[in-house]
Amino acid sequence: MTPSGEYVKSGDEVISGAGKGCDIFMAWKVGQNILEHCSGIATKTRQLVNLVKEINPNVTILTTRKGFPGTKALSVKAVMAGGAVPHRLGLSETVLIFKHHINYIGGFNTLVTKIPSLKSECCEKKILVETNDYSEAKKLCQAGVDGIQFDKIPASELKEIVEKLKNEFPKAVLLAAGGVNEKNAAEYAKINIDGIVTTSLYTAKPVDIGVNIKVL
Repeated sequence: MTPSGEYVKSGDEVISGAGKGCDIFMAWKVGQNILEHCSGIATKTRQLVNLVKEINPNVTILTTRKGFPGTKALSVKAVMAGGAVPHRLGLSETVLIFKHHINYIGGFNTLVTKIPSLKSECCEKKILVETNDYSEAKKLCQAGVDGIQFDKIPASELKEIVEKLKNEFPKAVLLAAGGVNEKNAAEYAKINIDGIVTTSLYTAKPVDIGVNIKVL
């Protein structure tokens, strides 16, 4: 069996097995579908990772938790085989605060005042906040958050924001998210961003894997 993450060319044998005919005919199509879809995700991931790393080797491709329900284990395995890293495998890994949470607790200013206590309560976790505004990002970094996730900001606009924040808060983790894919990832790789967060890899086209069944 070819290990996950290895390159293969047309005609290479990826996996083989032996068994009773009835068992083989029950399993081969399911196995083929899984391999084709996961290999498609891994291939698309590798292409995006290579594209970004050629421009900036310090940028990490991060995948969201928005894979199709029921396919998480396979999708995560596939993107990791392709060289990307899961953004968060679960809600407990990193505290990521969205606008919905900010509205719920009473607004942005309330969040800023709560950051010190949140960091104390979650001393083992990084706290990141999503915002599209430089002044908000600066206030959040001053309050002690570990990073900022910028959503749907064009790379041309984000470049200046990232430069300012990196100059003032060099340890802050800065992420670009929302609508980033193979068509525009290169533009984000050119700025001093730490990571690119994308969902696009989960919608990869399946690769074509043939099956050969022989009687021994």
